[in-house]
Amino acid sequence: MMWLILGAEQKKMLKRVKKYGILLLCLFLLASCGHGMSAGKLKKAGLLVPDTVNDQVWGTKGYKGMLKIQSRYNVEVYYKEGMNSQMVVERAVNEFDQKGVNIIFGHGNEYAEYFNRISKRYPHIHFVSFNGNAENSNTTSLNFEAYAMGFFGGMVAGHMTTTNTVGLIAAHKWQPEIAGFFEGANYENNDVNVIIEYVGNWDDDKKAIKLLDHILSENADVIYPAGDGYNVPVIEQVKEKGHYTIGYISDQSDLGESAVLTSTIQHVDVLYESVAEKFNKGDLKAGNLTFDFQDDVISLGKFSSDVDQEFIDIINAAIEEYKKTGKLPNE
Repeated sequence: MMWLILGAEQKKMLKRVKKYGILLLCLFLLASCGHGMSAGKLKKAGLLVPDTVNDQVWGTKGYKGMLKIQSRYNVEVYYKEGMNSQMVVERAVNEFDQKGVNIIFGHGNEYAEYFNRISKRYPHIHFVSFNGNAENSNTTSLNFEAYAMGFFGGMVAGHMTTTNTVGLIAAHKWQPEIAGFFEGANYENNDVNVIIEYVGNWDDDKKAIKLLDHILSENADVIYPAGDGYNVPVIEQVKEKGHYTIGYISDQSDLGESAVLTSTIQHVDVLYESVAEKFNKGDLKAGNLTFDFQDDVISLGKFSSDVDQEFIDIINAAIEEYKKTGKLPNE
């Protein structure tokens, strides 16, 4: 509850207000404490996720982003899970439209294609997706510049390996963090061998575990599971084997304070709030937008106590230099 402390002038105003009835009093109070209300373009927001918001990684990040929007702008927000085909997405968009939603976040790269097909039918709604190609005037794609994120994660892996072999389990070959991880590991350790395996999608944890077994058989002792649908079970397996891992998307130090050397974090919830602010002001651009460390939506997470402080200071300085100049340590 918010309490109002009234000064002398405000008390005089309230006496005048009594003459004009309760409606004017309400308007006065709203003007005094209504700063949390959305007075701009944003009316209601919707979220579509391909799987669930309870995965504790990617989907959960999107849900937290919705909560930030709801709290900041005091607007109704909605979400729908299992939105993994054109048909169900079109049905959900129609339902959101009937509820008065005027910005919809599609929580994945697949939604760019879905939104490109249907957005012209809803010119009063802005459609936002991730890591895709937005083609229409009311569509925007948010793209994380993940190369640097992978590079710094690779530096940690290259520094901490004792076998000079590290592994990366990626979801798709197009992920920029793959090349970044390879380059970062080799920059930090000239003798390192980087083994890269591909799951082929974000969610096949069984295949990811099989690939992990192969990588571990090659004597890898630091693993980077770059897929939000399988990284948790991979981290658990690596921890049981007594090896190191690097978290992905979220700060996953809680899965093993020593085993998780650090995490490459994409602050999706913060980005959602930033996008909502731009949309509310009428400043959200169509097309493909990119975000990196400089935008405070990508960072490294908590470091394991096994990582020496001297190296932590070095990599933190390198990140700050990258934020200022856009240059990585090997450039």
